[in-house]
Amino acid sequence: MRTAEINRKTNETDIRLCLKLDGTGKSNIDSGVGFLDHMLTLFARHGRFDLDLKCDGDIYVDDHHSAEDIGIALGQAFEQALGDKRGIVRYGSFILPMDESLILTAVDISGRAYLNYDLHIPTQKVGTFDTELTEEFFLGFVRNANLTLHLKQLEGKNSHHIIEGTFKSFARSMKQAVAIDSAFQDEIPSTKGVL
Repeated sequence: MRTAEINRKTNETDIRLCLKLDGTGKSNIDSGVGFLDHMLTLFARHGRFDLDLKCDGDIYVDDHHSAEDIGIALGQAFEQALGDKRGIVRYGSFILPMDESLILTAVDISGRAYLNYDLHIPTQKVGTFDTELTEEFFLGFVRNANLTLHLKQLEGKNSHHIIEGTFKSFARSMKQAVAIDSAFQDEIPSTKGVL
């Protein structure tokens, strides 16, 4: 069963996270950051991941530590749940229209952390959420999941649609990449023999 439990406690956040890769999209998210709750709920639903998350963070300061640390914990959960990555497809990509926005995401579960962040979010906030924290979340995720992720905005001027489209497209790309390839289910998807 490809699952993970992460408990991450710092002076700034206390995170408890449970992830099931082969789920149905059920989620119970309480990050303390309303917009991020919505994005992670969309991520779970569109990726068909079961995700339980509780974060007690220092949001009286701002949302930065919570957003970054949740990205870290979620990345650690994917790394743990994938184990030696035997049998996975490894690659995934998706182009998602979100009203006037068009978002492309591509992932390689390569064992090498890299983020190409090419989003141009026009406003500093969506509601009370600082839009710059979108990049911080994905940096934390990529560095701890040890994968390559490209996020590219092809069209769009509405900040909410750009971020929402990115999380949905990201979910679909991850769903593809972590899927088991039945023709290669006992193999590591690399000529090196390890990822």
